[in-house]
Amino acid sequence: MTWLRLIYEQMMAGAQSYAQWDIETSQRILHDRRRMAILGLFLLPIALIGVAFADDVSGALPDLLGGKQAYGPAYYTTAIFMASIAVGVVAGLITGCIGAGGGFIIAPALMSAGVKGILAVGTDLFHIFAKAIMGSVLHRKLGNISVSLAVTFLFGSIAGATVGGTLNRTLYEMNPILSDAFITTIYVFILGFLGFYGMADYFSARKASAAPGKAAEPGKKAVVDDMTGLAKKIQSVTLPPMIHFDEGVVPGGRKVSAIFLVVSGFTVGMAAAIMGVGGGFLTFPIFVYVLGVSASTTVGTDILQIVFTAGYAGISQYAAYGFIFYTLAMGMLLGSLIGIQIGTLVTKVVSGVTIRGFFALAVMAAFVNRVFALPGKLAAMDYIPLSQETATIIERVGIGIFFVALSAFAIWVIFVFFSNIKTLKGDSNDIRENQA
Repeated sequence: MTWLRLIYEQMMAGAQSYAQWDIETSQRILHDRRRMAILGLFLLPIALIGVAFADDVSGALPDLLGGKQAYGPAYYTTAIFMASIAVGVVAGLITGCIGAGGGFIIAPALMSAGVKGILAVGTDLFHIFAKAIMGSVLHRKLGNISVSLAVTFLFGSIAGATVGGTLNRTLYEMNPILSDAFITTIYVFILGFLGFYGMADYFSARKASAAPGKAAEPGKKAVVDDMTGLAKKIQSVTLPPMIHFDEGVVPGGRKVSAIFLVVSGFTVGMAAAIMGVGGGFLTFPIFVYVLGVSASTTVGTDILQIVFTAGYAGISQYAAYGFIFYTLAMGMLLGSLIGIQIGTLVTKVVSGVTIRGFFALAVMAAFVNRVFALPGKLAAMDYIPLSQETATIIERVGIGIFFVALSAFAIWVIFVFFSNIKTLKGDSNDIRENQA
């Protein structure tokens, strides 16, 4: 099981690199009046449209947006818009507080709120892309990147995003329930893996922190710069063209066949397009564990691929076909900006081990939510014998567990924030004085 543990640590490192990008991007938006004004301009007309058509669910709106053929949501309601803000706040709290991407909960949360799976995926991708554009993410951190490595990887990720988006749309055209079941199944496997290992990681960290003479390092990223045996084998394959990288990390640099990079990019792009995530949780283990790329180069490439992969998949595979719920996207963006700010401040006054436990709990709650939703979808397609009433009860139990867990986490973080607001203000003043 050692290799599973290593993969988990690398996936968490990828989520952490994405979280750091997300935090920096959100802070750039919040501290720039021009960007906030742009956000307001985007948000206002969409909100007005939502209010104007909130009660028109049987008139012109379904002909324009609703139903299977038009691929759009059949209704807009103020409740759904407010729910999107709440989802964004919680995802932001997880990102800022734990230092690991909270995007895993967005699609499950939207699907639990009644949004079709394909809309949840497309909306999440658009939310990521909108934040990337507004935050002007191509900044100094990309100095770590190998251009040849990134470009070759993007060839694969764009191809993968095309296949993933096409697959989602094809399944939806065949049967919307099948599409939801497919997306749900993917989330069950990914969240189950992260959730169970996350809980084990929490109990391990808690035990280590309690041991005398040992201090836990909850914020430490899993960084592996020494190549694994698999990475050495991959780099020993000399199929041209060969891509050189890490010249500043090891003498003479390293090289890998472009074929492996394209395949890796394809895998990440496909996962991003199917799940509606940035794909960073996969980039890190693939680059470091499989390809033997240094952690610093991996982080830079990860940030770059998130921007372009999410942008391409969101626009060409979902927006162009009407699979984006813009009201929700703007609501999530607004909520995440608030949540990230609060979550980042709370890390100054809370034990890292405790926060790690809450993250594992949130992931497990999302896992339970999707597991409980799956039987109803399978029963609707006559794959398993289950009455509709029983399936509905099971799904509602999963939804209840999910939202209770996330609400408890959010309330706890916000309570800690306001309870320690004087301390946090003092820290902010000290930082400003040091900068002066």
